[in-house]
Amino acid sequence: MSAVLALADGRVFHGAAFGARGQATGELVFNTSMSGYQEILTDPSYCGQLVAMTYPEIGNVGVNREDVESKRPFVEGFIVKEYWDIPSNWRAQQSLHSYLEEAGIPGIQGLDTRALVRHIRERGAVNAVLATDGKDDPDTLVDKARAAPSMEGRDLVRIVTCDEPYQWTEGCWHLEGGYQTPTAAPKKRVVAYDFGIKQNILRNLVDNGCEVTVVPADTPAARVLDLNPDGVFLSNGPGDPAAAPYAAAHVRDLVGKKPIFGICLGHQILGLALGGSTYKLKFGHHGGNQPVMDLTTRKVEVTSQNHGFAVDVQSLKGSADLTHINLNDETVEGLAHRDVPVFSVQYHPEASPGPHDANYLFARFIDLMERNS
Repeated sequence: MSAVLALADGRVFHGAAFGARGQATGELVFNTSMSGYQEILTDPSYCGQLVAMTYPEIGNVGVNREDVESKRPFVEGFIVKEYWDIPSNWRAQQSLHSYLEEAGIPGIQGLDTRALVRHIRERGAVNAVLATDGKDDPDTLVDKARAAPSMEGRDLVRIVTCDEPYQWTEGCWHLEGGYQTPTAAPKKRVVAYDFGIKQNILRNLVDNGCEVTVVPADTPAARVLDLNPDGVFLSNGPGDPAAAPYAAAHVRDLVGKKPIFGICLGHQILGLALGGSTYKLKFGHHGGNQPVMDLTTRKVEVTSQNHGFAVDVQSLKGSADLTHINLNDETVEGLAHRDVPVFSVQYHPEASPGPHDANYLFARFIDLMERNS
């Protein structure tokens, strides 16, 4: 069946449908990762977005029950150059088509993703409608895209956060035995705010000796302190950080009371809690090959990233130091408070998918808790 991708600026792409039949609306972004499409699909940070993959062949390794980052796929729609429906991988348990179909997520293949990505890079991220049901003409779909809400001002955290606190005990995946739970007693107790948390973050915390309690995004600071943690973690998540002021307010009440480590949206929320501001990037950073310099060591890391907003370092007025920068556009990639044990990064040290260059940041968090216990 045919499929249509209609952009709010009037550009229309035609292709073939796979996945679920229907329509999906969201902000259109592209991801430059060469592998890991299943982790991308299940990353809650993509809630509200249509994702286009720049790597041309997608679906060739199928889908399995292990390579997920949350309870379900959160992308609104999936866009690829060439979909491959016959998986060739020893871990594959079903096709990508059937996986998306079960999740109710439409996909489109066969369009020129190079032209699409160049368009986004020149014009910026734009709302779009992906239709695989054949019910509307392209002009009507363009009008629907124009009527869709902007990502700016949208609080998507409430959609993806957990309903109740829970414990997490599973460690990282190993070829010999899959996911494993460490047998050693935890060294530190961590409370993790769930703004849309990826499970591999939790696994890395566990592997670094943490007892992890995950709490909903609107949990007051007093309730977190009642759990008597050694440190507080602020997770990744979707949407505009300024549209979730309750999150920054709770974090503000924790600054100076417990060591804090933030990743991605958690980094942005920490910036807001410290009195700074955030702004929308033109097309964001999405992929597993973003170069970042750690200014404390002058080392360059290849990083996994997924975000559409950034912290304005000038707005922090000297309360925090810039620790990491993006070497592509010199945007803020890391902060550390000058007086209290607080730091954050914009990128994803837990990878999934992506390189492991930045895994040391979890050990840095453990060390911060050790020095402030």
